[in-house]
Amino acid sequence: MIVVFDLDGTLIDSVPDMHAVANAVLAQEGLGHVTLAQARGFVGHGAPTFVRRMMAAVGVAEDAQLHARLLAAFLKRYETAHDLTALYPRVEAALARLETDGARLAVCTNKPIVPTRAVLRHFGMETRFDTVLGGDSLAQRKPDPEPLLHVIAQMGGGPAVFVGDSEVDAETADRAGIPFALFSLGYRKTPVEDLPHRWVFDDFDVLPDIVKEAREA
Repeated sequence: MIVVFDLDGTLIDSVPDMHAVANAVLAQEGLGHVTLAQARGFVGHGAPTFVRRMMAAVGVAEDAQLHARLLAAFLKRYETAHDLTALYPRVEAALARLETDGARLAVCTNKPIVPTRAVLRHFGMETRFDTVLGGDSLAQRKPDPEPLLHVIAQMGGGPAVFVGDSEVDAETADRAGIPFALFSLGYRKTPVEDLPHRWVFDDFDVLPDIVKEAREA
């Protein structure tokens, strides 16, 4: 069984670092600041969209040159920004149990690949995942199903479960035809009942049992 994970809002709570980086970049340009709650709402469609939403939140009109400059500054700082990021409780134990149970693990995230690999290394988790795909690894990003399908193909194909926290992840799984396990404590804005999913959980202790159920289905 292949288990593919989203990253931000699923395995890690990285909004505090994204918030800090956003405000550092905005301050550098004299453009004000955003709140932690606002930054949380910007997450999901990759760094370019995050920066676009950040600009809108401080009242900056669409400007391609400014967006490019802010995005470059954001990405440079974000590559090593993980001091404020935390794993969700019991993630490490769940991954270890999944491996023991014979599952093969992968990551499919809209986070750029360099900070993705950096934060996985920071938590000593990079070697747990056979495949890691970032938001800039392909031409497509979630919710396009191609990144998820690409990861599963890279893993050799076969039965799979996608684990994520957001509207983007739910749509990705639905479009890819992959059963979805929704982590309900992430960055989701939509009520659980309004998102397509097969399972919902708020404690990683139960995830291995969800995967076992999927394997036996």
